[in-house]
Amino acid sequence: MDATAEEVRAKVRERYSIAASGRGCCENDACCAIGYSPTELEGIPVESVLGLGSGNPVRHAELRPDETVVDLGSGAGIDVFLASRLVGPTGHATGIDMTPTMVARATTALVSHGIRNASFVLAPIEKLPLPDGYADVVLSNCVINLSPDKPTVFAEALRILKPGGRLVISDVVQERHLGPIEDDCGCVGNAMVRGEYLETIRHAGFVELRIVEDRPWRTGPSGIEASAVTLIARKPGPEVKT
Repeated sequence: MDATAEEVRAKVRERYSIAASGRGCCENDACCAIGYSPTELEGIPVESVLGLGSGNPVRHAELRPDETVVDLGSGAGIDVFLASRLVGPTGHATGIDMTPTMVARATTALVSHGIRNASFVLAPIEKLPLPDGYADVVLSNCVINLSPDKPTVFAEALRILKPGGRLVISDVVQERHLGPIEDDCGCVGNAMVRGEYLETIRHAGFVELRIVEDRPWRTGPSGIEASAVTLIARKPGPEVKT
């Protein structure tokens, strides 16, 4: 029997509560990777670096001073802190996460390092507590694959973006239907097949979808079973300059 949406969320919340303690999100850290250079990490709170991502969406977001950024499933805050540095003191980066211990860890780092142009909010990424047209950029890093309701996540991302705003996400996709499988963090087991995933983004209303990074994530006897992709898409409409 398939797990209900709330059962999936409870399992993810439990795993990432463990990760927030610094013990890793899974046995042997099999689903965990990090794609940040020493230069990018310079000055970033070390307690925000847990190695839980599948890529580096900030690197591809072309963030500009004054922009407003929202990170879906922000965890300990690494991408929020990277983004806040790039958008400068007149910009702002907000992290949304459903795991209380992750939000607490990120907020503690925020306060202890005196970072004033970032914030963290406890909420599910399927129901963002933000107004329409709020953000210039929506980021996410190896989180949407965990959601039991991906169409709603993308609909919410579109809703909070300004016209012309960018969606920049790193995520894991299955290369074919793998059926019920167990993997340490659920990164592959809860992921969508690539074609369905991309079509879900387009169906939400995004345009100009393109993949900018693509690499194998999990292999099996028949070859590549899942891949890590980083993609960019845009909300229709002229981009609003801030």
